[in-house]
Amino acid sequence: MKIESARLIVSCPGRNFVTLKIQTDQGVHGIGDATLNGRELAVVAYLNEHVIPCLIGRDPRQIEDTWQYLYRGAYWRRGPVTMSAISAVDTALWDIKAKMAAMPLYELLGGRSRDGVMVYGHASGADLAETVDEVGRYIEMGYLAVRAQSGIPGVLNAYGVGRGKLYYEPADAALPTETVWDTPKYLSFAPQLFERLRERYGFDVHLLHDAHHRLTPIEAAGFGKALEPYRLFWLEDATPAENQESFRMIRQHTTTPLAVGEIFNTIWDCKDLIENQLIDYIRATVVHAGGITHLRRIADLASLYQVRTGCHGATDLSPVTMGAALHFDTWVPNFGIQEYMRHSPDTDAVFPHAYFFKNGMLYPGDAAGHGVDIEEEIAARFPYKPAYLPVARLADGTMWNW
Repeated sequence: MKIESARLIVSCPGRNFVTLKIQTDQGVHGIGDATLNGRELAVVAYLNEHVIPCLIGRDPRQIEDTWQYLYRGAYWRRGPVTMSAISAVDTALWDIKAKMAAMPLYELLGGRSRDGVMVYGHASGADLAETVDEVGRYIEMGYLAVRAQSGIPGVLNAYGVGRGKLYYEPADAALPTETVWDTPKYLSFAPQLFERLRERYGFDVHLLHDAHHRLTPIEAAGFGKALEPYRLFWLEDATPAENQESFRMIRQHTTTPLAVGEIFNTIWDCKDLIENQLIDYIRATVVHAGGITHLRRIADLASLYQVRTGCHGATDLSPVTMGAALHFDTWVPNFGIQEYMRHSPDTDAVFPHAYFFKNGMLYPGDAAGHGVDIEEEIAARFPYKPAYLPVARLADGTMWNW
């Protein structure tokens, strides 16, 4: 069995996606997601110019060897472009292998560890009252866990507040939108939100919050302490994690659970965080952390330290990644939660999928492979559109973390 062809499909059904389709000489194909939000065409060039020529003629069943070939063989290792490209290949090869076995992917990974995958949705509002109501709407929809983000008085375009309901896409312009951030106003306001949410809904629903890398370690430590009475499921991305040691200060001052990792690319980005038990949830994802092959290694390391998974699942990941992640989630022993931002109807039409939502859980379905495909004729109706994520500045003009 050989790889006969591999090609990319770039489409924009509401937002840009890059999809790799690998075809074998026996008529079996696999699909992988290569989307890197705001830098999609960099991955397209890397795959077209440097990876796909190396795949033709290889045995698609040799998933581990192909992963090592693309990672070790490139010499220039790691980074979001390289790892997103490797992820796309890896996911497509697992899809092929599971189809050859006529099994859903989770069976090849070792079978089910749970019946369903608990997910969290994204509730947001322009102000505190609207956000509280939106959390209630998600609870009514059956969600067991909800991330709450609110507009902040005096802060224009606060992070996480969507322009519509259910569907949230922050990449909004052909050049980056500039927003202004004010940490003191945020730190004064956010605990009020969770106080109000617990007063309204009690403690039966899991509540989550994303600080989006905007706090210094000591600010994050104080913030986590202030949130303790409201028993958050987690505080996400409290501070930038390039310096993994920075989480030690946060950990020393608060018992609020900590989650990080959606922008991580390899196990080396989280090794110290996990081994020193500085986090509770690792958020690395299939599409940016080397595919299923490498994400399994991260999860296995995490399991030694009772760190659980909480994979990124925003709409900058296509349904291909969501399908693959759900098979991974169904298997992984140290599962915590799965992020679930709903895709638009146009996206769902381009990517028919077997997974489905019911009673606060996602289920991967039992189709062979990862259960997601692409309708190329429909995808062709949605050409690529340049779109950048915003950037953030402080009030004095200093560049900050978006």
